[in-house]
Amino acid sequence: MDWKLILQLVGIALGLLYLYLEYKANIWLWVVGLIMPIVHGTLYFRAGLYADCSMQVYYILAGLYGLAVWSRGKRKSATAEPEISHTPFGVWMQIGVLYVAIHATLYVLLTTFTDSTVPGLDSFTTALCIVAYWMLSRKYVEQWLVWLVVDAVTVGLYLYKGIPLTAGLYALYTGLAVAGYLRWLRMMRQVA
Repeated sequence: MDWKLILQLVGIALGLLYLYLEYKANIWLWVVGLIMPIVHGTLYFRAGLYADCSMQVYYILAGLYGLAVWSRGKRKSATAEPEISHTPFGVWMQIGVLYVAIHATLYVLLTTFTDSTVPGLDSFTTALCIVAYWMLSRKYVEQWLVWLVVDAVTVGLYLYKGIPLTAGLYALYTGLAVAGYLRWLRMMRQVA
């Protein structure tokens, strides 16, 4: 079996499990999120997606942070729904500034130090992933909308880079981001 195929199949299985747990707002998503970056990091490195590859280190660190934040919640059960809220306006402003800084930095790094053939898209999706993952750790419902943009753009990027099964996973993520957003809105309203 080809290495791309094996890594994509394992990544798809982990990705589907992760998304299911995220959809359910289940704390175990962070545990799966600590394993998944190893598989995806290897795949992305071998495909020449260097920003996506380096992003996996961030996912491990952010996964540890998210696990700690969700563990400190008021509810004791690992499967309890977290306290979900809208992203405050002031936080959106900070997120915007952070996104621009990350995107610009990654673009410069990719164009200066790598042979990336897609530095603009790679830095775009990676910067948005950093923002979305942080928003997930804070339980902001709009994180799903950021993921929607990331997932839709990533489908085309991964098809271009020759990893179609992973592109298919992100196509599924795109649709499920809408469903996740609607579910989290309902969960948020039920708590209020």
